[in-house]
Amino acid sequence: MQKIRLMALGGLDEDGKNMYLVEIDGDIFVLDAGLKYPSESEQLGIEYIIPDFTYLLEHKDRVKGIFISHGHDDVMSALGHLLSQMDAEVYATALTAKILEDDFKIHKLKNKHIHIIKRSDKFKVAGHVVHTFPVMQSIADGVGFAFETDSGMIVYTSEFIFDYDFLNKAFSMDINALSNLGQKNVLVLMSESTGSKRTGYTAPKHKITDHIEHYFEEPDRRLLITLYRQNLFRIMEVLELAAKYKKKVFFYSEEHVKLLKMVDDLGYYKIPRNVIITKEEFNNDMKDVVGVISGSGNQVFKLMNNIAIGEDRLIELRQSDIVIIASPVVPGTEKDATAMENDLFKAGVSIVKLNAREILSMHASIEDLKMMLYLINPKYYLPIKGDYSNLVSNADIAVDMGYTPDKIIILDNGQFATFEGSRLASTSDQIELEDKAIDSSDMRNVSGMVLRDREKLSTDGAIICGIVLDFKTKKIIGGPDIQSRGVIYLKDADHILAEIGNILISTIEKNVENGTYENMQVRMEARELISRYVLKTTGKAPMILPAIVEINLGEE
Repeated sequence: MQKIRLMALGGLDEDGKNMYLVEIDGDIFVLDAGLKYPSESEQLGIEYIIPDFTYLLEHKDRVKGIFISHGHDDVMSALGHLLSQMDAEVYATALTAKILEDDFKIHKLKNKHIHIIKRSDKFKVAGHVVHTFPVMQSIADGVGFAFETDSGMIVYTSEFIFDYDFLNKAFSMDINALSNLGQKNVLVLMSESTGSKRTGYTAPKHKITDHIEHYFEEPDRRLLITLYRQNLFRIMEVLELAAKYKKKVFFYSEEHVKLLKMVDDLGYYKIPRNVIITKEEFNNDMKDVVGVISGSGNQVFKLMNNIAIGEDRLIELRQSDIVIIASPVVPGTEKDATAMENDLFKAGVSIVKLNAREILSMHASIEDLKMMLYLINPKYYLPIKGDYSNLVSNADIAVDMGYTPDKIIILDNGQFATFEGSRLASTSDQIELEDKAIDSSDMRNVSGMVLRDREKLSTDGAIICGIVLDFKTKKIIGGPDIQSRGVIYLKDADHILAEIGNILISTIEKNVENGTYENMQVRMEARELISRYVLKTTGKAPMILPAIVEINLGEE
């Protein structure tokens, strides 16, 4: 009897950072490896957050494969960080593999082979049979995965919608494949929760064409459209409209052009001829042109904001411009989106903000989730991808479909669901996880201590205490010099600063007298004493930075 365990290293009770583990008799299969963008309160110089890989690194000999479902940041952009610490076999469809290879170059990873898989496929990994099935998302080549076990299939949908009108084979969902899986005894279905509070189907409300087409009809007015870089579906909508109304399209981001070339090379979508113009061909005086301003996360809003305030070298706004905000605000982008919108109003352009309630992101809504449950017909249902309220809403959908609560599993990140045979045996095992924040400066992992220091600086300020000692005698020859930033109003704080200096002096002199002086230890002791004094006196807990500089005066 096989022992099966399911667990998430990220993606539960949060938006992004998706990473799920399927363990079959100890063999670990990793599903996706994504990042998330920090909320405004978490930013503090942080570019993005990735999962805690400690469990995988400790058991890397048991990791048999990493399976990436599609080419979005929230499911694949932490993979480079993981593979810089361990080797593993990677499985992805053709477009996703091309995007990953570009990402590997950023991480300076070499000799990392990716197994190219088909959207409808069946193959073995470490003796275990794995199925892929096509799902429709906002980027081409999206797949779900299913693992055969003695107790039934483990099915992972990733993100999906049902759209019966869009027939491009690189995007389309295969309902027959889903129905066939449902007839093979499915033990667990792991299905996304992002849109689990939205009524109806997502399609056709995911399309923007009907909402923006009339703006393309206006002659001699330039259009600027904000889009997320990896939303290929909406890029294609814009290109089709531009071709229809004989407008040129200028992509601000070279990454967007590269993505389109990948899709064209693979035969997934043929770019309309003579529509795209390059940066060199673009002229700010052009009228009948569409400019696509794109990026990941809050980058798109920052780029458009730079244009709005006149700090962009390439595009200068005109009051006749129409700016279409087609990139919905997602967690972590609120502040930048608001600043952009405010500055666009100041620039006097016409602003069209697509309503997120009318135009839906390409995630499964309630009826999509019901359809997936109906087709797959699992014994157990495990909601994934979404904050806790969305996980619960997804669970409620299963209840409406006739599932009893004991057949629905809601987990936290790090919590295992353990199956013995075809029965859920336990959810009590859990490991502790700590998010890994990546610094925006050079992609370094930033520890929790650094983040706490940054938060302290941003809220309670800092006090720098400097003093100079003779290296040999340890006598004070300069200072103390006390600087306060963002803590206390200096005019009323002379006595506080003087006392801080006294604490530093007395700490040094006491340790010198006792023969226990050591630079680092004295600074730590002084920091603790000064922190207590400042908290008691001002009610604040600033960062305390004592600096003891020792100078060799060269005296014999």
